[in-house]
Amino acid sequence: MSTVPANTNARSSAASRGLPAEKKQPLHESLVSVISGGFVTAIVLFIAFLWSIPTFGLFISSLRPADLIKSTGWWAGLVPPWNFTLENYQQVLQAQGLGQAFLNSLIIAIPGTILPVLVAAFAAYAFAWMEFPGRNWLFILIVALLVIPVQTTLIPILNIFTSVGLTGSYVAIWLAHTAYGLPFAVYLLRNFFGALPKDLFESAHIDGASHMRVFFNILLPLSVPSLASLVIFQFMWVWNDLLVALIFLGGSPQIAPITVTIANLVNSYGTNYQVLTSAAFISMALPLVIFFSLQRYFVRGMLAGSVKG
Repeated sequence: MSTVPANTNARSSAASRGLPAEKKQPLHESLVSVISGGFVTAIVLFIAFLWSIPTFGLFISSLRPADLIKSTGWWAGLVPPWNFTLENYQQVLQAQGLGQAFLNSLIIAIPGTILPVLVAAFAAYAFAWMEFPGRNWLFILIVALLVIPVQTTLIPILNIFTSVGLTGSYVAIWLAHTAYGLPFAVYLLRNFFGALPKDLFESAHIDGASHMRVFFNILLPLSVPSLASLVIFQFMWVWNDLLVALIFLGGSPQIAPITVTIANLVNSYGTNYQVLTSAAFISMALPLVIFFSLQRYFVRGMLAGSVKG
């Protein structure tokens, strides 16, 4: 009496029913896929580890007394006795005026992020779903502005602001960051809006919806990933900006952002690393919180619209 393996019966049964036989991946291909996947993961983790070392070292140094910072490296703080202290942060926030600078940066960054995102969303909707003469050429012109260096436009814009009395005010830097952030914002949002289903907008217009209603009730809820990505980019740019703030605000301590204040601390406290590390980590705290809060939308927003259909 002969026995037939179960997998042979299965293959013959599938062939009798006209089904394709199951294709088995060769052993070497399976090994390559497993090894390559694990190898790539290890490389990414290693790069992430290396990338985080400076930030972690900065944080440890900001918690150590001045004598320990000067005598030992930051890694010495990882072993007991730790001798961590918050006096560095108290000195920076109170005596060195970094608390006021932090508030100034918020006053600059929040409108400097909301304004270009809002204006770009309206413009991107028009470029994606509204017909008007010269639409494509105007969009190309806006995208072409991305290649113009910011430094070449600072003096002409400063002369315009000086002639109308805006130099040294928050309004000047809000307008400057809005102008500098619009080309990229329009480009990013237009690609995302254009990738949305066309039937969705046609159905809404057939039902009598206006462009404003379509924009607020349909487009914006579907565009959260791209808007979140744009908010991250624009906020990071405005928050970390030093050059534009110096040009349009003039370096006044009353309205100086945190970047200008830290630059002044470097000139005044060049060897007091406990002050500089604390100030630097304070400036990093809010961008890190915003990034990790919106990171789930970041990759989706960057890839959205890159492949249509």
